[in-house]
Amino acid sequence: MSRWMLISLGLLLTALLLGACGGTPTASPTTAPAPGLPTATPPPTATTIAPPTAASAAGGFEGGTLPAGRNELFSASGACTVCHTRMTDEAGQDVSIDSHWRASIKAQAARDPYFLASVRAEVEALPEQRAAIEDSCATCHMPMADYSEAVAGGSGAILDDGFLDPDHELHELALDGVSCTLCHQIRSGNLGASANSGGYVIDTEARPGEREIFGPFAVDEVQAQIMQGASGFIPVQSTHVAQSELCATCHTLYTPVFDAAGKVVGEFPEQVPYLEWFYSDYRQGPTCQGCHMPEAQGGVKVSVTSPNLRSPFAQHTFWGGNAYMLGMLQTFGEELELTASEAQLETARQGTLDQLQSATATIAIENLVSGGSTISADVHLESLAGHKFPTAFPSRRAWLHVTVTDAAGNVAFESGAVGADGAIQGNDNDADPAAYEQHYQTINRPEQVQIYEAILGTPEGQVTTHVLRAGAYLKDNRLLPSGFEKAAPYADIRVHGGAFEDEDFLGGGDVVTYIMPVGGGAGPYTVTAELLFQSVGYRWAENLRSSSGPEIERFLRYYEAVPNTPVVIASASQQSP
Repeated sequence: MSRWMLISLGLLLTALLLGACGGTPTASPTTAPAPGLPTATPPPTATTIAPPTAASAAGGFEGGTLPAGRNELFSASGACTVCHTRMTDEAGQDVSIDSHWRASIKAQAARDPYFLASVRAEVEALPEQRAAIEDSCATCHMPMADYSEAVAGGSGAILDDGFLDPDHELHELALDGVSCTLCHQIRSGNLGASANSGGYVIDTEARPGEREIFGPFAVDEVQAQIMQGASGFIPVQSTHVAQSELCATCHTLYTPVFDAAGKVVGEFPEQVPYLEWFYSDYRQGPTCQGCHMPEAQGGVKVSVTSPNLRSPFAQHTFWGGNAYMLGMLQTFGEELELTASEAQLETARQGTLDQLQSATATIAIENLVSGGSTISADVHLESLAGHKFPTAFPSRRAWLHVTVTDAAGNVAFESGAVGADGAIQGNDNDADPAAYEQHYQTINRPEQVQIYEAILGTPEGQVTTHVLRAGAYLKDNRLLPSGFEKAAPYADIRVHGGAFEDEDFLGGGDVVTYIMPVGGGAGPYTVTAELLFQSVGYRWAENLRSSSGPEIERFLRYYEAVPNTPVVIASASQQSP
């Protein structure tokens, strides 16, 4: 087929797609990408790709239609997924961007009921700071709406008559969460730690139809022309979209510190997983995308108009650690009017569980000794994560659940059991909001529990779950990635509390010695150790009860309906001699 025939075919496809996308091209596409950039794309093959199976086939609610609204800067996801759908890899697996992304936590960033409840609680605690709080949160959770508001000289608002109001002109873009034309329009010039707290840069000068959108692959002139006509965006190759620094713009978050009088007295590193990664061995290895956007098997046709297979293709799953929230979204998806189906959310939840249970940590029982009425053992944890575990929002926690059973199956010792309400038995913080569990090198009583967590303290030294009152970490013994120096060169990521003095708590893992009284039961004894994880710790949910608002009431209703059952990250078992 000649070049002109290809162009004619491209223009025909463009005309057809315009009916679905509603866009009008206003400019010619840019020239081809500069030579020398890697394409990461092998020559096309004749591999036959099977059509994907409909996600709704598994039953449950089907989810809504992706929005197709747009303004001068952004288009909602529906404008992109017209072409970036019905995608399979060379193994025949469905890797469609639309089905994977819409079920991700990124897509639900604006609808996440825990996020919205937390925003309401922070506003209730600091009502005079409401405008700043909502604008700051919207920067990364409702980024297209917030950026549009900022360019117009306004401030992003979330609650009540803000972006959540269906009558708000930016409502549709807001609810689209962390969407396609936000991430793929971020410029390469201001990334990494310098662009923290939502400091990404979007071109505000280019007109609709002339806006550049970045991807990792080279795009030929015909395909560029098709995409521009269909979406209004011009594809440009740039490898910065595959770098950790792109993710760092929102996942390196500093929040203002407010004292008891409501005055700003400092700045606090609320979450800094990029810095944790940067100061570990993983800086020389996998990027954020490399772990959280798993590579497809073989080549993928990234568009319904593309004749070429591209590889490596990063699947837009964004698997992280929040399996609990995905389960909550499944349960209440229809009420929340999600665009993802129940089946798609289940696929995302299972993928998240697989990631947590295969690529987070390992556990081993060593030096097991049985001595009369006492069993002793070392529990050895090895972290496999490229940042602290848990990381990101400080409501997350992991802990050791260790049991000893006698020959009859009776429990002789147990540390770290969890109740039906999600509380850890023996945890001082779950029992008392003003207290917290210390870090342990040795555990010899059932009420002692090794919990890997971040405990926030106010400027006055009180334990808090209000992020904007946090001025210091009273405890931070979250498991460190390999190569991480405990006395970190960067103060914002260092270890706090008893773990700093623990010689066995190092980059890559921890060792805890258990000396366990077992009474008079008959042996042999079986020691079982589990590493458990919750993305919303009991105290973080429970403290919301002291605030009020529809978002808080809704989350607590969901929380009571969906058991906060911890994820078993890893487990090991060994019998005494």
